[in-house]
Amino acid sequence: MTDVNPDITGTITIAVEPQDNGHYICQLSSSLSDSPRESLECYGQSKEHAIAIALEQLADEYRRIAEERQNIAWDTVERSDSGKPITKHYHVILHYERIAEEESKFEAMHNTIMGNTVVENANITVIEIDPDIPIEPLTRSWD
Repeated sequence: MTDVNPDITGTITIAVEPQDNGHYICQLSSSLSDSPRESLECYGQSKEHAIAIALEQLADEYRRIAEERQNIAWDTVERSDSGKPITKHYHVILHYERIAEEESKFEAMHNTIMGNTVVENANITVIEIDPDIPIEPLTRSWD
């Protein structure tokens, strides 16, 4: 399962610039040897929003690459010599975004989670992982 490539080196640089309209542009540049692209620019309402969008776009590209490189058939079940299915561990990442026009932040959140549209319309990445890898799934509390 080990997918280590010691040749991947470099840095990711984040630059945020205010715009005349009060918004921000985040430019993310990468010198990583396996980078999907050298740079990307993302607009945001605030500097934090612009950074979040840029990092999410970069993360999306790397999730896709990680999943594709494993080249795992979706429906393949490995079996032991006795024929019993071998259970594996997977990191399942669900990503969904939308632009909502609502009366409040509560309504925007509530109307997003109603029904199954989030799961049905999300980008879902499934990456096989070693059972002992210290990954803590990101959870969010709506306090």
